Amino acid sequence: MHVKKNDIVVVISGNSKGKEGKVLKVFPEKQRVIVEGVNIMKRHTRPSQSNPQGGVVQKEAPIHASNVMLKDPKTGEKTRIGYARTKDSVSGKKKVMRVAQKSGEMF
Repeated sequence: MHVKKNDIVVVISGNSKGKEGKVLKVFPEKQRVIVEGVNIMKRHTRPSQSNPQGGVVQKEAPIHASNVMLKDPKTGEKTRIGYARTKDSVSGKKKVMRVAQKSGEMF
């Protein structure tokens, strides 16, 4: 998947189009992600020991990973990403880094 936990993403389609937030959780087998403050749903809960009051709880629902794009760390715009192989200077091991297509910034 092109998205990882703690990435800042922009929603490109759906009811939350244009919103941006941090990726809280990734479900690679279902190709879905949960983004902070995006795709809010209401869940009616009955009183329990952990929630003695009960009531309506708002939380983020997963959205498909194809509906989000990474935010470029340099320009702040949404961008596609590519992959580049680099060699770590400290350990000498090969690494795969993500590269923003708009600015060429590695992250």
